[in-house]
Amino acid sequence: TFVSPQILKLLIGFTSSQDSMWKGYFYAVLLAATATCQTLLLSQYFYRMSLVGLRIRTALISSIYRKALRISNTARKESTVGEVVNLMSVDAQRFMDLTAYLNMLWSAPLQISLALYFLWQTLGPSVLAGLAVMIILIPVNGWVANKVKNLQIKQMKNKDERVKLMNEILSGIKVLKLYAWEPSFEQQVLKIRDKEMKVLKQAAYLNACTSFIWSCAPFLVSLVTFAVYVLIDDQNILDSEKAFVSLSLFNILRFPLSMLPMLISNMVQTGVSVKRINKFMNSEELDPNCVQHDQSEFDPVVVENGTFSWGGMQEEAVVLRNINVRVKQASLVAVVGTVGSGKSSLLSAILGEMEKLTGRVNTKGSIAYVPQQAWIQNATLKDNILFGQGYEPNNYTKITRACALQQDFDMLPAGDLTEIGEKGINLSGGQKQRVSLARAVYSNSDIYLLDDPLSAVDSHVGKHIFENVIGHKGVLKKKTRILVTHAITYLPEVDLIVVLKEGQVTESGTYKELLAQKGAFADFLVQYLQEAGEEDQVDLPEEMTELLESNVELKQKLARQRSRDSESSTHSLQRQRSSSESTNPDTKLLTQNHTAKKQGDKLIEAEKAETGSVKKHVYMHYLKSVGAVLTLVTIGLNILFQMFSIGSNIWLSRWSSDTSLIVNGTQDEGKRDMYLSVYAGLGLGQAITRLVSAVTLYLGCLLASSWMHNYMLNNILHSPGSFFDTTPVGRILNRFSKDVDTLDNTLPQNIFSLITCLFSVIATLTVISYTTPIFVIIILPIGILYFFVQRFYVATSRQLKRLESVSRSPIYSHFGESVTGAVSIRAYGVQHRFIKESEDKVDFNQVCLFPSLISNRWLAVRLETVGNLIIFFSALFAVLGRDTMNPGLVGLSISYALQITQTLNWLVRMTSDVETNIVAVERIKEYGETPQEAAWEVSPGPPASWPDKGQVDFKNYQVRYREGLELVLKGVTFSVKGGEKVGIVGRTGAGKSSLTLCLFRILEAAGGQITIDGQDISKLGLHDLRSRLTIIPQDPVLFSGTLRMNLDPFDKEKDEAVWRALELAHLKHFVKGLNLGLQHQVAEGGDNLSVGQRQLICLARALLRKTKVLILDEATAAVDLETDDLIQR
Repeated sequence: TFVSPQILKLLIGFTSSQDSMWKGYFYAVLLAATATCQTLLLSQYFYRMSLVGLRIRTALISSIYRKALRISNTARKESTVGEVVNLMSVDAQRFMDLTAYLNMLWSAPLQISLALYFLWQTLGPSVLAGLAVMIILIPVNGWVANKVKNLQIKQMKNKDERVKLMNEILSGIKVLKLYAWEPSFEQQVLKIRDKEMKVLKQAAYLNACTSFIWSCAPFLVSLVTFAVYVLIDDQNILDSEKAFVSLSLFNILRFPLSMLPMLISNMVQTGVSVKRINKFMNSEELDPNCVQHDQSEFDPVVVENGTFSWGGMQEEAVVLRNINVRVKQASLVAVVGTVGSGKSSLLSAILGEMEKLTGRVNTKGSIAYVPQQAWIQNATLKDNILFGQGYEPNNYTKITRACALQQDFDMLPAGDLTEIGEKGINLSGGQKQRVSLARAVYSNSDIYLLDDPLSAVDSHVGKHIFENVIGHKGVLKKKTRILVTHAITYLPEVDLIVVLKEGQVTESGTYKELLAQKGAFADFLVQYLQEAGEEDQVDLPEEMTELLESNVELKQKLARQRSRDSESSTHSLQRQRSSSESTNPDTKLLTQNHTAKKQGDKLIEAEKAETGSVKKHVYMHYLKSVGAVLTLVTIGLNILFQMFSIGSNIWLSRWSSDTSLIVNGTQDEGKRDMYLSVYAGLGLGQAITRLVSAVTLYLGCLLASSWMHNYMLNNILHSPGSFFDTTPVGRILNRFSKDVDTLDNTLPQNIFSLITCLFSVIATLTVISYTTPIFVIIILPIGILYFFVQRFYVATSRQLKRLESVSRSPIYSHFGESVTGAVSIRAYGVQHRFIKESEDKVDFNQVCLFPSLISNRWLAVRLETVGNLIIFFSALFAVLGRDTMNPGLVGLSISYALQITQTLNWLVRMTSDVETNIVAVERIKEYGETPQEAAWEVSPGPPASWPDKGQVDFKNYQVRYREGLELVLKGVTFSVKGGEKVGIVGRTGAGKSSLTLCLFRILEAAGGQITIDGQDISKLGLHDLRSRLTIIPQDPVLFSGTLRMNLDPFDKEKDEAVWRALELAHLKHFVKGLNLGLQHQVAEGGDNLSVGQRQLICLARALLRKTKVLILDEATAAVDLETDDLIQR
């Protein structure tokens, strides 16, 4: 780097002397040779460093993954899934970006000191003045960088918040559509986005300042140095040798000086990431010794004096107290109790998921766990059941038959090879539950913990499963089973019943013993036998009947119990549990022609990786978003900037070659001051144009990104239900986090650098051509060479980048999936397999990333060679034309040429960066143009009082899920009068849920019509329609925010009305007991409430709306019979 200015000195000396020509040629060749050496060394260095970066990133990702599988529940609550995924995507990436520049920490100061040494030799002590300017600028830069860092932290917070909200909106999109709540949530997102834009605007001004300081520093430095040099002593005369050698040294100084602040701010950012990762890696883990595995213990499951909490030592966190349970080998134990009494918590305690405060837990043998909310992986049905075990056809068939999955396989398009979407999109709740059960049975473990596995299935299927799997004749008859259940029917057949009430075991024993005790359990039964009913008699198991006969007070209730019993098992049945999923319960009716059976039918379309160059229209779309005025202003200002810059250098060359300055050995002071002041004036012009152009550019880009985000958000919320069934949430979220982030932060900086580089290259070529006109001939071949290298590189690098980003998505979605299913993964003890899977995905990503890094080095070598050619020719022509050129022009032309290598390199980098990142615009544009559902409002709307009676008529109604699928409802006709209660029954997948979706036009008619009070609903605006109907959906979906916001997001109702609704839903007591009452914060997905409570909140939500038509979609599935009873009334 430092050899070049020395050669330049010799060259300028050569042109003004009369040495023989070979010296000139020798200098020219030498100049090119040093440049080439530099190129090769740097490339090797960057290549080595980027490998180190890759390794660091891999190590981080895999350790974060391992940690996520061990983290305790309290710690899990502290950060949302989104934040943890961010650690992996953003923070690990930061390390990688930093490694290549870390060595600048020692090399930058070294470069600075060397440059100063050579400058001292040229200009003497006046260099110190220039140095002083540089030193003053460093803290200023530091201050700006610090400000930017604070803004970045703020913006990360806002971004996390926005992405988390988007995640919930997309997961609960079905509920938002059913309730016509989209506008309220859209406002919430826009509120956060506005905060984000404010921060980004501040950052934009600061960035403009930085680039202003950055571009004016070299000029200021040279100005101050030259001024001091010529002013301190009349004898000091600025000749071209001194002027241009020092200019090229100042240019060398520029790089390390500008890199230092950038490096420091990068290190600060990485520091923030280190903190975040550290906090996560140090968060507390589940205590592995919480559950012992003492083989000498006689019973397989033992809990003695156990007190357990969900983290935290506060009184209210304790969920289970003094639990004593012993489960005998191969027995079947039922755990019963009301909603929220701690049944699921008991299973968690046995699994070691809860914090154990006192007592001991011992299990021996392997465990299989069926959670209340089935956790389904994004894979085929078969893989979900095998769960990593080998495939044994006989066993497999036996188990799927027992779990009643056989007929589901027959219905699904590709049988058990059907791809199940993200979070199991194309299965109904009952099917998921059965898959989850089949997985447990297939794992062939010793202990089975079953958390209400029969809740989401029809009563006859439930009976089939109980008999064939769980009961005494079932597949699991030799295993130890603990069953949490709401269904009374099966209790007589179990070996031991444990009754839980408010977190304590009130009694346990066999069915007979408990009834005889007339304790809590007997009351428990009695409570359900309250309601009379004279419908069909159900045969109760004999012992039940005998017991009741002998027990007078129960006897009177027997008749009523019979009818009630048949209902109870059906109610608790469709406890469709997929709270956080946007499930489409019946998409499993995709009975496409069975020819497709074999290949495995995918529901989720593969993510598109665009090929070829980014289309012109994408750039046009972006420029349109920025606005014509801002675009033109920015370009104009940049041209002005370069004009000032060239002007000042040409002026310097005039000044240094002006022989008339010296009169009798001293300077003519008037002329000297004139040269100096014009030089300063030109510099000021540079400064001002630079600052203004940076500000206009950043603001323009932010305008565009703000507009595009809102456009995409609006469109996504207007998309029909089918769009969300075929598009995984992760993919849409990726648009909202990664791509919007690119628009906010990366693109403006890229475009700014691109414009600067482009104009700077044009300026350099202009200057060289101006000084040595013959150079124009060389520009053309070199330009063509450059163009081909650039096209070839950009095309390759773009495709590699695309491959890399497509291969990156699976890492994150697999990670998200593992975090959600961590409990199951731990229960089955398959952490190693999942870690391996994650690492394979990372490896595949590396395979795509590595070539893209290497292609960068390939490019650098080629480009710098082009730059070196330019240096060589400009030197050669200077040598050839030494008789016609004055030394000032030689200095000017070569010092410009020495800069060009770096600028060219940057130019291609930036072109390709802009191309890669403009893909974000393309992707956002694609989602901003998804097909839309019908209009939300249509004028004239229906009368305000509509519907006043609530009469619903279906006339020959037909509907299908998506184009090209079979009809789901095949010409249904019926009518419901106002005020009637009508039940709709049918087995799982008969189209019950589809019928309700039609009323809300989530599914549009394929034929026929529905009228409500004589209004044809297809003529209404969707919000007009949906806000006048109310549904309590199968899946109780809650959003994080206050309880009040969950009940009434538009803040339409008064508090009294809200309390009234809570009272009717039997939640008043519970809410009054919370510290914050209605302002109680609901966790993401409602995780801090039990499933039953969530269901009740959904009920309260419906009661608040007071509409004439109320639809209950299996609404009481997750509620115990007692509460169910209250709701029915």
